[in-house]
Amino acid sequence: MGQGLWRVVRNQQLQQEGYNEQGYLTREQSRRMAANNISNSNHRKQVQGGIDIYHLLKARKSKEQEGFINLEMLPPELSFTILSYLNATDLCLASCVWQDLANDELLWQGLCKSTWGHCSIYNKNPPLGFSFRKLYMQLDEGSLTFNANPDEGVNYFMSKGILDDSPKEIAKFIFCTRTLNWKKLRIYLDERRDVLDDLVTLHNFRNQFLPNALREFFRHIHAPEERGEYLETLITKFSHRFCACNPDLMRELGLSPDAVYVLCYSLILLSIDLTSPHVKNKMSKREFIRNTRRAAQNISEDFVGHLYDNIYLIGHVAA
Repeated sequence: MGQGLWRVVRNQQLQQEGYNEQGYLTREQSRRMAANNISNSNHRKQVQGGIDIYHLLKARKSKEQEGFINLEMLPPELSFTILSYLNATDLCLASCVWQDLANDELLWQGLCKSTWGHCSIYNKNPPLGFSFRKLYMQLDEGSLTFNANPDEGVNYFMSKGILDDSPKEIAKFIFCTRTLNWKKLRIYLDERRDVLDDLVTLHNFRNQFLPNALREFFRHIHAPEERGEYLETLITKFSHRFCACNPDLMRELGLSPDAVYVLCYSLILLSIDLTSPHVKNKMSKREFIRNTRRAAQNISEDFVGHLYDNIYLIGHVAA
């Protein structure tokens, strides 16, 4: 009797405090306590580390708005940072909603310079009515034209005042652009050797290991698929440029541009030998050292061995 009465009294106390008969919180009371805990936790975070961005964004949303956040309600610096992650297509779509923000010149200037790193027009006083959004459209159209016909593409850039009619300016544009088709670019450089000469001089191979420098060179100037006069020209130009960038190393190793030329050819042949699935009997390190030192005398055996290790571990120099 005494225990039953005690349980009734205890249950009444628990119900007053928000608990059910089994000793658990009711659903409504649980929600209230969770909300209070979250509120207290957020308050501690704000006091300790400043206002959380998520809660700042959430606080700025109106009660009627259930969709995306209105960027115009945010600080301008934060809005521009968000829009800077968009590509040109998404930025055009964003301009339908936030016209003033998405059409900002700084955003389109960043898109232009991140895709086409160098244009002659960047260093000129902008003409009347100039906008980077319009320039982006012209650069995109010119690149598509170049990928169909390189000569027409370059003429288009010149007609719009984007590029000056100078081999050096064209070379800088090619060096800083990644949207050009490499097959069309190879054809263009084979025909425009003056542009090729200026393009080679833009490379800086100082303190680079020979195979790594050759990979960087062929990353900008793609090697032809077959051996021929153009490949010989590329290797010759690379050899002279590599020696010009590393005069102390050349004297230390006793290498000349002709010796570097032989080493480059050896590296290309070794790359094909080690990476081609059609070659079953791969060239050994000992064979590569023997063949290379036979073609280019006075070269350290250790140096040639390091060349072999680089190709074996990293891969093709002209892939």
